[in-house]
Amino acid sequence: MFQPSKPKSQPPKAPGAGASLDNWLSWLESIHPTEIDLGLDRVLVVLRRLFRSKPKARVISVAGTNGKGSTVAALEALLQAHGRRTGAYTSPHLQNYNERIRVDGVDVDDATLISAFEKVEAARGSVTLTYFEFGTLAAFVVLNEAGVQDWILEVGLGGRLDAVNVIDPDLAIITSVDIDHVAFLGDNREVIGFEKAGILRPGIPAVLADVDPPRSVIQQAVAQKVALKRVGENYTIDEVAGGNAGLDFILHVQEQDIRLPAGPLPVPGVAAAAVAMLTLEPGMAIGSLEAALAKVTVPGRFERLGYEPDLYVDVGHNPHAARWLSARLQALKGASQKVHAVYAALADKDVEGVAHAMAPIVDCWHLAGLKVPRGLSSETLQDRLVPCELSRVCAHDSVASAIAEARVAAGPNDIIIVFGSFFTVAEARSLLV
Repeated sequence: MFQPSKPKSQPPKAPGAGASLDNWLSWLESIHPTEIDLGLDRVLVVLRRLFRSKPKARVISVAGTNGKGSTVAALEALLQAHGRRTGAYTSPHLQNYNERIRVDGVDVDDATLISAFEKVEAARGSVTLTYFEFGTLAAFVVLNEAGVQDWILEVGLGGRLDAVNVIDPDLAIITSVDIDHVAFLGDNREVIGFEKAGILRPGIPAVLADVDPPRSVIQQAVAQKVALKRVGENYTIDEVAGGNAGLDFILHVQEQDIRLPAGPLPVPGVAAAAVAMLTLEPGMAIGSLEAALAKVTVPGRFERLGYEPDLYVDVGHNPHAARWLSARLQALKGASQKVHAVYAALADKDVEGVAHAMAPIVDCWHLAGLKVPRGLSSETLQDRLVPCELSRVCAHDSVASAIAEARVAAGPNDIIIVFGSFFTVAEARSLLV
């Protein structure tokens, strides 16, 4: 018997005139069948409709497993201190989507974002774009219309097939290569390194901040005749006494010594930004460079939000980031102090690896549930961490309740660290800022 075919569902209609930013963001989540769909073909089609040629601005792309946001912020501050007009694009955001796009250091406003979304939608036609791809193209529109001199673009995931990579950079930075996003990038550093190295272009300068880079990155740089500046070869970072908690750092580059702040940002990323700056603007005075770096902070990156006890938040969500965080806490922790960890994570993360990295410094664990897509409940998180044999573990329904209990348990001289994902830190900041 003949069965009529079911009518194909129509794609959701774009928001009309007068729609709010929230309306647009909700719509963006519904227009592509998958959240992540790596590949440049669809994005390139729409990019060519939006831009007839490469934007006139100088473009710096920043890829890596960790430290990208810190590197972007440091380079942004350096360029501004040198009198350059900057645009920055980062992801994800902590609390407001507007955080993803900055013009001269200021978050873009709703009206500008909506206007950019409208232009991308008009150019898109029948091409489907993911939430991230649509937002990336909108960021390009915002930065181009702002007329800034430098675009500093954080690569979202991987490098080679990430939407940001549709724009050829004039300088590339690779901050680190480690295991993360295994389902999309692979389960070893060589494969992941190949993906990160996808942002390199023949003959352009690049900075590599990983002290032990995979061979795949070096091979790609050599094959493309990239003017690569490597930590340990073209520049070095030395720890010296006398700084915060006994730590201070000196960057040796181009026969110059540059003092770097010990925190709150990862020193390798800050150093990479300084090396990139001297490559782009060799005439910048070292004193001005040091002064600009001393002021750089990034919300959610070892950010201090409480006192007595000291409370820090950090978006670190993989073992590589956890090892840096553990070392940072070790530098601060006094002999009589205890560290209380509030930890909440997503299901696809290596929570066991994170816990192993943090276990030597943490005295008490407060595991929290995350009520977001892919978020782990506190019970599931606790079950997964049983083999880690953590000391003093208790579970809480939410980050808020975990923080409250940690504050009760901690003494005034102790340290509380809230970490595990952007969602974890966003919830903490909504309570504490």
